[in-house]
Amino acid sequence: MSIFHRVFMLWLYLCTPILFVELFLVLYNALKNTPIPSETKDPVKLRLYHVASLLVFRLGKISEKVGICSQISLVRFMLNLTLPGKKSNLYIWDTNFEHVPVRIYQPTSPSTQPRKGLIYLHGGCGIFGNKRGYERVCRHLARESDSVVVYVEYRLGPEHEHPAQLFDCRTATTYFLNKSQDYGVDPNSIILAGESSGGALVAALCRDMVKRPTTPKIRAQILIYPLLQIMDLSLPSHQQNHFGPALTRRRAMKLGLIYMKANIRKVEDLMSNAHVPEFMKMKYKKWLSADCIPEEFKIRGYKPPSPVPFSKELYEQVRLSDETMLSPILDEDAIVQQLPQTYLLTCEYDLIRDDGLLYKKRLEDNKVPLTWNHLKDGFHGVIMFVDTGPLEFSCTKTAFEHILKFIKGL
Repeated sequence: MSIFHRVFMLWLYLCTPILFVELFLVLYNALKNTPIPSETKDPVKLRLYHVASLLVFRLGKISEKVGICSQISLVRFMLNLTLPGKKSNLYIWDTNFEHVPVRIYQPTSPSTQPRKGLIYLHGGCGIFGNKRGYERVCRHLARESDSVVVYVEYRLGPEHEHPAQLFDCRTATTYFLNKSQDYGVDPNSIILAGESSGGALVAALCRDMVKRPTTPKIRAQILIYPLLQIMDLSLPSHQQNHFGPALTRRRAMKLGLIYMKANIRKVEDLMSNAHVPEFMKMKYKKWLSADCIPEEFKIRGYKPPSPVPFSKELYEQVRLSDETMLSPILDEDAIVQQLPQTYLLTCEYDLIRDDGLLYKKRLEDNKVPLTWNHLKDGFHGVIMFVDTGPLEFSCTKTAFEHILKFIKGL
C-alpha cells in the first residue's frame, strides 16, 4: 500500500466520527431551513442536490483543518468527477487562443453555410469550474443548436487575481472574432454565453466592446442566472433564498471574499451593505436598489436592511473603486443602449435572482432587444444537470428549450 493510501486511510479512520456528525448537521439544516419550491416537480432530487452541495463544502473544511488539502482543492476535485455526457456527432479538441486554453465543440454533420459560434464562459465565482465539469453543457449546446462552441478555460482565483479572468476571456473572444472563419463560423454570428459569475464576465466583455469597438461585433449575449453586482447584498432574493437551495447567502459571500483575497471575518457586515459609502448608494439608487424590483418578487418576504455604519476597510477590500468591479447595471445609458441583443434567464429560488431583474430593467429602459425567461421552480445551478438521465430536473429541460430557441432564432 502506497504512502498516499496509508495517509488517506488514516485520515478516513480519524475523521469517520466527525463525518457522521457533519452529515447529521447538514441533513438537519437542510431539512429545517431550506425552502423547496412548491412548484418543483422534483422535490426529492432538489433536496438531495442541496444536501450534497453543503456536504462537499463541509468535507472540504474538515480536510483543510486536518491538513489534507484546502477546501477549494477538494471542491475542485469533486467537480472534476462529473460525467462528460454524449459525444455523438461532435468533433472535440483542445487548443489555445493566444495563451488561453480552450476546448472546441464542432458538429460533424456537413453544413452548406457558416455556422453560428458560441463562446461559453463558465461560472463558479471565479474560483471553481473546469472543462470536465461543463462538458455536458457545451456538448448539448453544440449538438442541439448546430453551433461551434468554444469553452474558455480562463485562469482561476484566488491563485490568479482579478481581473486575470476578464483578460483571459477578452483575449479568447477577440481571437475567435478574428479567426472564426477558420472554424467554419460566420464572424457576424458569434454569441457570448455564461452562467452565474460567467454571466458577469459576459456582461463585462459586452460593455468593454462597446467602449472599445471591435469588428466584427458580438451578435448576442446569453446570461444564465448571472451575478452582476456586489453593491446591494440585501435585495429581496438575498433574503428569500438565504438558505439556498444549493447556493446559500453565507457561502456566496465567503467565496466572493476568497476570490477577492479579502480578509474579512464578519460576513454579516457585508450582507448589511457596510461596504458601500453613502454617496454611492444615493448616486445609483435609481438603478440598483430594492425599489427597482417588481412587487411580485417581494411576496415571499422582504425587509429593508437596517442602516449600518460605513466601513472603509470593507470598501477597499471588495474593490468597489475598481472600474472592472463596477456593475454593468450602473453603466450610463449611452453604453447600455449599444449592448447586443440579449437573452436572460432568471430563477425564482436563486440567491442572485434580483441581479438579473435589475439588469433586465436597465436593458428594457434603453430599448435593448431582450428575451427574458423566468423559471418559477428554478434554482442556481439548474443547467448543470443537462443530459444526466434520471438526475436531470424538469426545469433543466425547460431552461435549455428557451436558450436553444433563442440561439436558433438569431
